[in-house]
Amino acid sequence: MTLFFKPWLLAVLCINVLSIFAVPTAQAHGEKALEPFIRMRTIQWYDVQWSTQKFNVNDEVSVSGKFHVAEDWPISVPKPEASFLNISTPGPVLIRTERYLNGKPWTNSVSLEPGGDYEFKVVMKGRLPGHYHIHPFFNLKDAGQVMGPGVWLDIGGDPADFSNTIQTINGEMIDMESFGFANGVFWHLFWGALAAAWLLWWVRRPLFISRYRMLDAGLEHDLITDQDKTIAKAVLVGVPVLVLALNAVTANQYPDAIPLQAGLDRILPLPAQVNAGLVNVDTLKAEYNVAQRAMVMQFSIDNRSQGAVRIGQFSSSNVHFLNADLASVNSKPGKDDVSNNGLSLSDNTPIAPGEQRTVTVEVRDAAWESEKLDGLIKDADSRLGGLLFLYDDVMGKRYISSISAAVIPKFN
Repeated sequence: MTLFFKPWLLAVLCINVLSIFAVPTAQAHGEKALEPFIRMRTIQWYDVQWSTQKFNVNDEVSVSGKFHVAEDWPISVPKPEASFLNISTPGPVLIRTERYLNGKPWTNSVSLEPGGDYEFKVVMKGRLPGHYHIHPFFNLKDAGQVMGPGVWLDIGGDPADFSNTIQTINGEMIDMESFGFANGVFWHLFWGALAAAWLLWWVRRPLFISRYRMLDAGLEHDLITDQDKTIAKAVLVGVPVLVLALNAVTANQYPDAIPLQAGLDRILPLPAQVNAGLVNVDTLKAEYNVAQRAMVMQFSIDNRSQGAVRIGQFSSSNVHFLNADLASVNSKPGKDDVSNNGLSLSDNTPIAPGEQRTVTVEVRDAAWESEKLDGLIKDADSRLGGLLFLYDDVMGKRYISSISAAVIPKFN
């Protein structure tokens, strides 16, 4: 008897010991799990910003920014003919109240054009207090989620103060947190009870061996009684009649109901923001040095603008590598996804108007490994993608080019 209880006592003791350790909160939403070539060469996010990162329950917060749909869309990824912009959160900590694409409100999925430029804005409302890691992301049909840059949001206040009251098209004010809840619970219980009764009716009698013996004896017709057939006919007729009758009652009670929308929005891209033609960048080659965790790229830059330009930033998969000499015009320093000294140039002098120059850019940073971007050299599609930002110091203009190239790994 003592030997029998020892394993159970040991298991209980282990559970009690483990329970004293705190379970860490998830710090991300799997944005590094997707293959690098998909993260780099599908949705290329930039200028993403939040209206605030500290607010209370019921306060509004918005995220806005831009993205470029890469021309060099991976051949193994379905085209973005149906895409949905959403916000990745650890549960219902926010509710989405408004969403805009290129200044137009939209609720459905949308068809994106490779090479197109878009501007988005999503307005939300605080629901549950806490410290949360949040991302905007695009859900691409048959491809998965492409995450945008993430931030930490702090929501304060009392969850009991949350209000989600809206006005219907007939002027009635309803609370979306409780509206229809009791009705939904009732019908779930009703259909669950009906299904359980139907199941119990058949399993109440002996199963398996007894039924097998009757089948083996040629008595299969005796397995279903006349009473079984009568009840089956009643269910077959009664359930559709009940559903149709209740649907008629609901339609009569809510004559102005709008059905859930299943259409596909068509929103044209903005005039070219990336690859606009004033500064053309052609990627000649790209090599990744595994030991040094450095991507070396060679660009041919043709400056057709009216001012001298300099390379200030390279962005790929939401990681920004900055030219330290132009840090004042780049993204905010100190962020986790920013490398302030990760980018160096073979020639850092301004490229004059009308000049065409070949420049070697080295992006050396541990982020290639920590963000799992170095897995690119192990992919079946080893092509690099990203955005190259060039700046006109005098005129204050910015030029963006979407670049791509096959990556050659170097192991020495």
